[in-house]
Order: sequence, then C-alpha cells, then structure tokens
Amino acid sequence: MPEGDTIWRVAARLRPALVGAELVRFAAPRLTGPVPAVGVTVDAVDAVGKHLLIRFGDGVVVQTHLRMTGSWHLYRPGDRWARPRHQARLEIETASWLAVCFLAPVVRSTREPVQPPVPGTPTVGPAGVASRPGAVAHLGPDLTGPAPDLGAVLARLGAEPGDRPLVDVLLDQRVAAGIGNVYKSELLWLHRLAPLAPLGSIDAEARRALYGDAARLLRANLGPGARVTVPGVPGGLAVYGRAGRACPRCRDVVRRATLGSPPRGTWWCPGCQLSPAPAD
Repeated sequence: MPEGDTIWRVAARLRPALVGAELVRFAAPRLTGPVPAVGVTVDAVDAVGKHLLIRFGDGVVVQTHLRMTGSWHLYRPGDRWARPRHQARLEIETASWLAVCFLAPVVRSTREPVQPPVPGTPTVGPAGVASRPGAVAHLGPDLTGPAPDLGAVLARLGAEPGDRPLVDVLLDQRVAAGIGNVYKSELLWLHRLAPLAPLGSIDAEARRALYGDAARLLRANLGPGARVTVPGVPGGLAVYGRAGRACPRCRDVVRRATLGSPPRGTWWCPGCQLSPAPAD
C-alpha cells in the first residue's frame, strides 16, 4: 500500500499538469458522489496522508485511495496507455493532459462550499487541516507536511487505550496520516521498540520522538529516488523486507511475522527490539 511520501509525489506530478486547466472530460464509472461539470477548472491537487484529493471549481472534491492495487498515470492526448482501459477507475482530461487512475479501490467525491479566494494567500498546494473536506476530516495531522502538529498527535495518542500495540497505533491514520507498513517497521527498529509493545509502555517524550522521526523520514523521502530510512545500509532500509538477514545494528537475524489487527507483515530484530517480543 502506498505510503504518505508516495502519494505526495503523485500529487506533485499531477499538480502542474492539472491545476488551473479547464476540465474537458471526466469519467469515473464507479464513482460514489457528485461529478464535476465540464468546463470548470481544476483548482488544486492535494495529498493528505494516503489520500489524493482533486478539487474542482464547482466545489466537487474527488478522493482516491490506491491501497495495494491503484496507480496514477499521466498521458498526453493520443499517448498509448500502459494499462487496459477497463482497469481505469478515473479519467480527468484537459486540453493538454489526461490523468488516469487505474484499479484504485476507493474513488469517491463530495461537494464542498466554494470559498472565494483571499487576497495574498495561495490558491493551490497541500491541504491543511482547516481546509480538509469532510472525506478526510477524521485523519490525524499529515506527517508529510512541512510542520505537522505533533501536539495534536500526542493528544490523539492520549485518547487511545494504553494496551493497544504499537504495531497497530502507528498504522492508525486517525492518529497521524502518512505512515504505512514500511515506515511502521523502520520506526519501531529505529526506536528499539518491539512491535507488540503496548502504547502505554512509552511516555509522552518517547511518543513525540517516535512521530517526530516519522515526519522527518517521510519528508526526507518526498523527492525522487529510492526510499531511505537508514543512510549507509544497503537498500536504505534497516529491517523491512530483510527477513533472514543481519540487523545492521546488532547483527542478530531480522524476523518477519504477520501481526496486528488487521494482520499485516511486520519486520523486526529480536536482538535489539526487546520485550515484549511478538509471537510467531
């Protein structure tokens, strides 16, 4: 499943092609919600955690969530598509570009009040919490943003049960948006935390450090190139996808297990991510 940095890069690629352009054609055979009118402008393309939001001049906001199968492609008119048309879930066409979202499980829309522009403020760019449409209003602070509100993250953590395992808390987008399975495993390794350690076992300072590092790593990987969480380690990752190989810190053998609710693959080092150890 794409993580927050991936969706941020998708938005950055689509934004120059779509924003400010007039909608020529819109097709979404499985769309739930209103359809933007042909002739309106594309006002913004925003990434909020793992969600991509495309805002139109008539107030329609189209939301996609790629999960494990979806992808966005950008074509010039007449280009040959890399995937068959029957896999297209959303097509947004302007005079110069065609943006196609393939196989996304979530394509839905809402209609938000059209706000007149405020002089001196930007009209496009990443969505702040205050400007989020209802479809993503439940999400925690977006950790890919330039200054995520870690105080708000701590407040949301404080409302969670103390016995909830960290492996679940880190993936909870209501707490903080953007962390996926890769960063979950890498953050737990970075902070020497066992995946099934309960949230109540770490104090406010440790929680702030954990999510501060999540934001730092996500921001560091917004540019092109392979994702890196531990510079100098072959492949750039400490434990994710490295089951059976040596931990770069203590040289114990990295393990993998399906943990959490819902169950997800998790990688960790039993040598330096200590008690409570996850069961096989």
